[in-house]
Amino acid sequence: MAASSTQGAAEMAARKTSIPLRRLVPALIIGPGSWLGPYIVMNSLFLPSLIQELDPVNKVNTVALFATAGMIVAAISNMIAGALSDRTRSRFGKRTPWIIGGAAAFAAAMACASFAPNVPVLLAAWMAGQAALNFIVAPMVAWIDMAPEGSQGTASSAYGGLGMALGNNGFNVVGALFLSQYRMGFLVFGVISLVGSLIACALVREPSNLDEAVPQKDPAKKEHFSLATVKSVFPAWSQGRDYYLALIGKMFQGIGNFAIAGYILYILTDFLGLGANAEGSVQLINTIMFVLGIAMGFLAGPASDKFNVLKFPVAFSTISLAVAAVCMLLFRNTLGLTLYAFFAGVGMGLWNSLDNLLNLRVIPDQQRVAFFLGVYNLGNTLTQAIAPVIAAAVIGAVGYVGVFYVSIAFSLVGGLCMLCIKSVKH
Repeated sequence: MAASSTQGAAEMAARKTSIPLRRLVPALIIGPGSWLGPYIVMNSLFLPSLIQELDPVNKVNTVALFATAGMIVAAISNMIAGALSDRTRSRFGKRTPWIIGGAAAFAAAMACASFAPNVPVLLAAWMAGQAALNFIVAPMVAWIDMAPEGSQGTASSAYGGLGMALGNNGFNVVGALFLSQYRMGFLVFGVISLVGSLIACALVREPSNLDEAVPQKDPAKKEHFSLATVKSVFPAWSQGRDYYLALIGKMFQGIGNFAIAGYILYILTDFLGLGANAEGSVQLINTIMFVLGIAMGFLAGPASDKFNVLKFPVAFSTISLAVAAVCMLLFRNTLGLTLYAFFAGVGMGLWNSLDNLLNLRVIPDQQRVAFFLGVYNLGNTLTQAIAPVIAAAVIGAVGYVGVFYVSIAFSLVGGLCMLCIKSVKH
């Protein structure tokens, strides 16, 4: 049995698609930047602004409603997209058809959101967009596994450190310019997502996999839903311990980050009282974080490969987010915003550069890479849904100051989870 398993792994490695870094790296920068950037801008700036227009009295609770519904849609669609992508056979490969289809559907949904006359219509369009977005995310993150042997650190750094930095912060600098024209912003950034995804797919030029065998089910074996079928999809804790710790750590890190980022506009206006100066503060924060994220993207991946360190910098990145929250809470002025941007920029830069590589190292089933990476990547979408719900409850109970305590606590727990991973030593 062991020999058979080893032979199967060797055959799978031989069949593995490998894309040259000269094509893969720019695609892994443009691709995630193109889906994450527009989503971040819409979720943190345009959506709250439009909700404030349509339902100003209940804006905090309405944001939480959108987050809760989005969480459910994201969780379901992400796993479905990853599983379908793993099983797809086409002349354009297994990832590209879903990425392009998802990008087109996302752009169409955001166009509908831009013309929404009321909250129910906006909610329907936003949920459609959430589903479409995850059909980009789950297949695209699996591109990292197409890097040549020994270059996965560079690929992960390109995707997370550079692409995610571009998406998380670079687009917000431009997005802030659309704060007074947020309806048009939905249209513009929806098109940007589609065009960027098309460019990324053209760069990768994923080869045909029509000759790749599809695992066949035994027709005589009838499957019934049971605990055993669930375990066949998600391995037991004893088998997937490190993967689950990484997933839990990512969820806590994401909530710690987005508890503040999801309400940054209201924090600046209602908590810090910046009023008309909020636009400039958004640009300041995102410019600093963008520059630091890019710097970490260039440095973190190659340094991880050279010095064989991965777990410790990922854990440190979450602790840096807690420090960032402390700075804004203590110094409620430009200095506090600058320190927040610095520590959050370093933390998110390290995290985005290395967390996907860490997950690749702890995936329990290498034949379902897109599925497990897709589930893991829920930390980017699912936590943006959970965090506003938690933040809304805390804001209602103790005010905006409670958001910072949530961010600090969740970020620290996320770091501890990463440190508890055993299969990655350093």
